[in-house]
Amino acid sequence: MGTARDVPAGPGAWHARGRMLHAGAFKTVRTARDLTEKTARDVPEHPSQRRWSIGMTSTLPDISLSTDRLVLRPFEEADVPALAEMMSDELVTAWTALPHPYTLADARAWATGKAAAVRTAGRGIALAVTEFLTQRLVGAIVLDHTDWRLRSAEIRYVTAPWARGEGYASESVLAVAQWLFRDLGFERIELRTAADNTAAQQVAQKIGCISEGVLRNAWIARSRTEDGGWTDIRTDLIVWSLLPEDLDGLPGRMADANGFAYPEWN
Repeated sequence: MGTARDVPAGPGAWHARGRMLHAGAFKTVRTARDLTEKTARDVPEHPSQRRWSIGMTSTLPDISLSTDRLVLRPFEEADVPALAEMMSDELVTAWTALPHPYTLADARAWATGKAAAVRTAGRGIALAVTEFLTQRLVGAIVLDHTDWRLRSAEIRYVTAPWARGEGYASESVLAVAQWLFRDLGFERIELRTAADNTAAQQVAQKIGCISEGVLRNAWIARSRTEDGGWTDIRTDLIVWSLLPEDLDGLPGRMADANGFAYPEWN
């Protein structure tokens, strides 16, 4: 579970909103919205982005992504109960800046408005992570702080407590990374994890991120008090980066580590 400042911060028959991409095939269906959302400033074309025929815009397309086990799609009002339950988990409270308690009203505000605003404001995109077979909400992915000139963005993720240990966080982050690098010509993804958040650090290491350094006293986490309440504690942030070349040979490395492998991505 990565740190989140404003995160509530997975077959082809799924009806996607706008565009549907699969981690193996990357099939796309362009919509009128894609064609009309032009950049507010001219962004020169990057050689690695020639397949993106309409050029880079300042707004990411309204899409869904799929892997063998997951569908990543825009949030819906039907997600509200599961979202409120997921964001009320103690580990989410400890490592994120979300309100506590996280109410149904908070979840509804995110699912029906704030999540979509991440994309329409040009900041990135927020996606619900669901199991393909059950359609149950297992997590959330937020791509934020997008720099359109540098083609970089920061990614944050949360996994529901009942879904942890299944590799869903790494699988969903990799799906987004593959889409950004291979389809949109992005050059860098950044993750920031609290110094004591070992679970989030393990996800970063598993997907091939490189640790770049420490931001000292850069985050406020929360810790349980003796009376059962919460208190703020200052902590460091570890900065991780993922570049396109970091994914070379990743499926084999993950298989060796008993992780979920993606042979079709190579």
